[in-house]
Amino acid sequence: MRSIILFFGITCIVNAINAQSVVLLNAATKSSFRGLSVVNNKIIWVSGSNGTIGKSLDGGIVWQWFLVPGYEKTDFRDIEAFDDKNAVIMGIDNPAVLLKTNNGGESWTLVFHDTTKGMFLDAMDFFDKKHGVVIGDPIQNKFFKAITSDGGNTWKSVFFDNRPLADSAEACFASSGTNIKKLNKREDVFISGGLSSNLFIKNKKIKIPILQGTESAGSNSVAYKNNKYFIIVGGDFTKKNDSVENIAITNNCGKSWIKSTIPPHGYRSCIEHIANKHWITCGLNGVDISKDDGISFSKISDIGFHVCKKAKHGDAVFFAGGGGKIGKLIIH
Repeated sequence: MRSIILFFGITCIVNAINAQSVVLLNAATKSSFRGLSVVNNKIIWVSGSNGTIGKSLDGGIVWQWFLVPGYEKTDFRDIEAFDDKNAVIMGIDNPAVLLKTNNGGESWTLVFHDTTKGMFLDAMDFFDKKHGVVIGDPIQNKFFKAITSDGGNTWKSVFFDNRPLADSAEACFASSGTNIKKLNKREDVFISGGLSSNLFIKNKKIKIPILQGTESAGSNSVAYKNNKYFIIVGGDFTKKNDSVENIAITNNCGKSWIKSTIPPHGYRSCIEHIANKHWITCGLNGVDISKDDGISFSKISDIGFHVCKKAKHGDAVFFAGGGGKIGKLIIH
């Protein structure tokens, strides 16, 4: 009997240690945040609607807010921060812009500007402090791409003939700034949605077994580990509680696909690899976590967010979403 009691006690302790929840942090703004960059456990940046940028230097307790002069109506749907001073923000359209600060957000320099009809930027990602990429919706049936090799100070558009070809009514979702990932200095991977949803990797276009066929459906976010194991999430953003075909997993760069036995509990706009076999995903109706490489997910919060990110240098995980919501993953 003593052994059984001891085993039960140890099991309870392990379960308690492994329990997770999401706590809301104080955010004094009503902007909708889709851009999130977590430098380390203390330095966090967010970007969103109405030209709003936020920064915390103490793990989300105190926030400093900025309105980018001249861009008060711009929706900054992605941000990449390198430290407490340097960051790049992405304005999606009218016009499509990228701006950079080197003084902690006090002022911003325009580093990319494009007024081409139909130009709409969706996401950007950096492999290191120098090499980055930005992806945009198709123009003349080809996805727009631009790259930087100097930390976002200058950007070079990929030649039109070298841009990936899009299917009819295929595009990207600017839902969380995570539909493109930089694999190394030269290569990246991105996903699309709409009437057709594909994985673009190493000059290959691979059909994703995820919900598609309407303008509101498809892949929204991709995350990876070891450059081979990818998890893609999405669904239909007009049906936030629908879990049908909202996730796709591959361990060989899309050559074959693995099915989740318990998928995330609804449409999901972002997925992030956090450690070993652990992944976190969020959407309009809450947050799910997986501890078995995406095979099964458990819902840990009913609070809706657009984006989730793990610290580049640390283990903290933060969330951002509509109504100025910012959250943090708590391990009990």
